[in-house]
Amino acid sequence: MSADEAPERDDALVSAVTGAVEVTGAHAGSVFLLSGDQRSLVLAAVCGSPPSLLGGWRRIPVSSRIPVAEAYRLGHIVHLGGPEETMRRFPQLSVSVPYPFGSASVPVRAGERTYGAMAVLWAPGPDEAGLSRAQRRQLRSAADRLGTALAGLNARRALAPYDERTAPVMVPLPSAPVTRVGLFDWNLDTGALTADDELCAIFEIPPREFDGRAATLTARIESADLPGFRSAAGAAVEEGHVLAHCLRIRHGTGGHRTVELWGRVPEHPGDRQASSHLVGAVLDSGSGMAAVAAIERLTDGFFALSVDGRFAYANHSMENLLRARQDELLGRRPWDVLPWLADPVYEDRYRAAVVSQQPVSFLVRRPPDEWLVFSLHPGAQGMTGWAAPVRQRVPAGIGPGTPVTEEGPPVSLSPPPAAPRLGALYRVLQLGSALTGAVTAHEVFDVVAEQLLPAFGGQKLAIAVVEEGRLHQLAQRGYREGFLARFEGTPLHARLPVTDALTSGAPLFVESRQKLLEAYPGIPAGDSNSWAFLPLIASNRPVGACMLAFDDVHRFPDEERGLLTALGGLVAQALERARLYDAEFALARGLQNALLPHELPTLPGLRVTGRYLPGTRGMDIGGDWYDVIPTGDEVALIVGDVEGHNVAAAAAMGQLRSAVRAFVTAGQEPGDVVASTNRLLIDLGPALLASCCYARFHPRSGVVRMVRAGHCPPLLRLPDGHAEVLDVPGGPLLGVEATADYPESELRLRPGSVLALYTDGLVERRGSDIGSGIDRLRVSLARRGGDRLEDLADGLLQDAYTSPDRLDDIALLLTEYAPPPQTAG
Repeated sequence: MSADEAPERDDALVSAVTGAVEVTGAHAGSVFLLSGDQRSLVLAAVCGSPPSLLGGWRRIPVSSRIPVAEAYRLGHIVHLGGPEETMRRFPQLSVSVPYPFGSASVPVRAGERTYGAMAVLWAPGPDEAGLSRAQRRQLRSAADRLGTALAGLNARRALAPYDERTAPVMVPLPSAPVTRVGLFDWNLDTGALTADDELCAIFEIPPREFDGRAATLTARIESADLPGFRSAAGAAVEEGHVLAHCLRIRHGTGGHRTVELWGRVPEHPGDRQASSHLVGAVLDSGSGMAAVAAIERLTDGFFALSVDGRFAYANHSMENLLRARQDELLGRRPWDVLPWLADPVYEDRYRAAVVSQQPVSFLVRRPPDEWLVFSLHPGAQGMTGWAAPVRQRVPAGIGPGTPVTEEGPPVSLSPPPAAPRLGALYRVLQLGSALTGAVTAHEVFDVVAEQLLPAFGGQKLAIAVVEEGRLHQLAQRGYREGFLARFEGTPLHARLPVTDALTSGAPLFVESRQKLLEAYPGIPAGDSNSWAFLPLIASNRPVGACMLAFDDVHRFPDEERGLLTALGGLVAQALERARLYDAEFALARGLQNALLPHELPTLPGLRVTGRYLPGTRGMDIGGDWYDVIPTGDEVALIVGDVEGHNVAAAAAMGQLRSAVRAFVTAGQEPGDVVASTNRLLIDLGPALLASCCYARFHPRSGVVRMVRAGHCPPLLRLPDGHAEVLDVPGGPLLGVEATADYPESELRLRPGSVLALYTDGLVERRGSDIGSGIDRLRVSLARRGGDRLEDLADGLLQDAYTSPDRLDDIALLLTEYAPPPQTAG
């Protein structure tokens, strides 16, 4: 973006954010624009609350559970009337920003494109009603106008991706001027005086009625002040020095107020006429001068903080209380200039007042053991503060930052914990919450990449795991292909920043390429310029390392270093848990694969094929199985499902499969096979349940005898392509009742028929009953009537193959009755 276009964008930002604050009556507003990599929303403009107060909210991942990010993602307003609604809908935000406030966030868009989001903040009322419908419409209109302006810049190819390195635009809240300034040009020789409208207003003369004579104005000056004023004005002209004089102007009601007059002789060498002129200004600060004089006479400390928390004023008593001069205080934040106010709990009290716009009072301990009470009173333009010594003895157990009520300090309140800046606690909560849903090591990496890269502005991320004393790459994002391959299998004793961080247990932050090469000469740096190397240590042992890299030079302030260190601990715990899961999963999957049939038998008169799909969530294994068992002139077909998705379910499945084979081989009838299996399952454990569908097929006659135990009904596709659900009577689930009866039913198949046995994972869908799922499978079976049996099985599982959220595993066994054609004898 060129120099001409940046101001145009900034003007649009200023207009939008001030307009949003004005129409909603909010005390703060902000605009976030989409970053160039489209992973983050970057703070672009603020009205009211300063960027320094926002701390960790300068950059928000698009995927975050933050109202402004949700408004961007969903494309509609997110309105939170007060703290209760915020806690209900965004609990992690409420924990990390525990102050009462209401907010509304709205997307900034034009047409199909969303450029960012805008938010406003207000002090909630007792009913927490929030903004009216009219105010919400006006807020959306302000956001839409900004979107239209940005779209116009984009159409001219003048809207570059927002650069998060650019400081956000800071817009003060509009306010009535405290001090009025009137300008004049006074010819002392002729008495003519040119005055602007503001000067006339100060002297309470309508501008149109002013006759241009100095005498008209001096008639409003207190008569006792006139001699001294004329003398000072004459001396200023004669001697050429600046005139500074206080005057009292009479009110029409009989009172008076004090103004300051400043003037000087204009510099026009050799021009005698110009040398008799006095130009200058009259300053009317209202009652401000008297107020300041009154505050200076008080023994308590009074001070004012600007909107970004810096001292704007401190009276003499405040200087004594703080033991610091005004020139040491003005323009600096209290916790920056005074070491005993540097405890984060004090900054948190200030932040609470700004966010909630409610007065806050608390205790401060001044070394060695003196106590002060501070009271902060926020407003749109800043904050007024009061401080005084605590006259009574502070009870034991009271800590710095303890809140103070009208009755005085509480007698038994533990000191509150030191609070991090806004956003820091949320980062920990957000990453911790996301990691709880990460099951595998690669899922842990995906979560870390989605959270850390946009939150800290990094472009590259890699995680390596420790195996047998060496580092092995788990996954990476952002690095060019093959760059990290040279580090694969690096021993932990190697002299590299990642191994040094891991063996020392302390994070390593490198802020420039020069510092990296000075510490590790010859190390490949790629195109990065700053790095954070985080050791991942869990249960007091190294499990891996996380490397975060930045294309540009990145400074790591103390707060960011501490936050990355804390997040590294969360990642380490999640990675260790995931690797244990991966090991258990490999064992269970190996067990399951060993128990399922690797190859089905070739049978005369029948074609059979089976499929098994694990679930995509959780352990990814279960107790579903299928089997085909030849026995004399017949063949046994079975599909079963042991409840659960863990190693125990897989082990129980293996035992049941072996038991069914034994009962079939022993010559038991279908009903007896299922009944015997039921009794065995009860003996294995009272917590185990299973279902199954068992069929005994006689290929020469086409007769099938079937038994069902709490299982889905089989499907039959007829040679003409019609498919139906077989009404097979069933008994209870296996493992429920030892004396349960399992009835047997019989039907005769015609050549070309296909029998389908399956488990419920194939027909169950979230938000739909299982009956509808069975009917969908029936329709799919009929529609694919011309497929080969192998293609038919794959077609029936087509949706399941592509589903990323398959909660249950699936077993499918298809049997086609294909007797050889009869030959003429």
